[in-house]
Amino acid sequence: MAGLIGKKVGMTSVFSAEGNSIPCTVLEVGPCVVTQVKTVENDGYEAVQIAFDDKKEKKANKAELGHFKNADTTPKRKLVEFSLYDNKEYKLGEVLTAEMFEENEWVDVIGNSKGKGFQGVVKRHNFRGVGDSTHGQHNRLRAPGSLGASSYPSRVFKGMRMAGRTGGNRVKIQNLRVIKVIPENNLVVVKGSVPGSKGSYILIEK
Repeated sequence: MAGLIGKKVGMTSVFSAEGNSIPCTVLEVGPCVVTQVKTVENDGYEAVQIAFDDKKEKKANKAELGHFKNADTTPKRKLVEFSLYDNKEYKLGEVLTAEMFEENEWVDVIGNSKGKGFQGVVKRHNFRGVGDSTHGQHNRLRAPGSLGASSYPSRVFKGMRMAGRTGGNRVKIQNLRVIKVIPENNLVVVKGSVPGSKGSYILIEK
């Protein structure tokens, strides 16, 4: 499956030919550099490693500098392997851009959702709470309620919906339609929302 690394720029809206407003997400996709081509003979499997987003040389160690020097490119912040990359042959140092994508095709976008920190059951699992302050329950409006049985099993089962850390998970949104591609600015506009905050890294696959 072919894909590129990018960043989430933000959300906007575009108008369709019928005059409808379509909510869209703008993604900065590439340019990405092929930094390693893995083969069955050398690595035991086939994959293409690509890199994105320049960083200063002083922030890279010697191993990273040598790795990027082999690909004749500057140090990068983000490296990702794509297995089963399409049937094309890629060369070390080749630059991949947003021109890989076309309008009206379907893509999948992977990103890390926004972290919400430690949250209660109302926000984390959409519990309703008590709903009103009857029966003298002055402090139970957002409480989870009873959790488990008594003598058996005398514990709380794993996976019980309780308060805890929310967000910050790897999320894959499938079947987003490409509304527009702006290759001169390395931008891809997709219909709908994409996980993550502005400026966060994303993977876009076709």
